[in-house]
Amino acid sequence: MIALKIILIILAVIIVLFLLSLFIYFFNLDMKFAAAMTPVMNKYYDWQKRRREKRKKE
Repeated sequence: MIALKIILIILAVIIVLFLLSLFIYFFNLDMKFAAAMTPVMNKYYDWQKRRREKRKKE
C-alpha cells in the first residue's frame, strides 16, 4: 500500500515537471528570462571590469 502511494507521488511529480517544461518551451520563457537578465548581467560585468582595472593599477 505504501509502495503504491510512493509510486503515485513520483509519477505525479514527473508529470508535473514534464508539463512545466512544455509550458516553458511553448511560451519561450527561457529566452525571455535571458533577455530580461541581460541588463543585470551587463551591469555586474561592468562592475567586475572596473574592479579588475582598479586592482591592476594598484
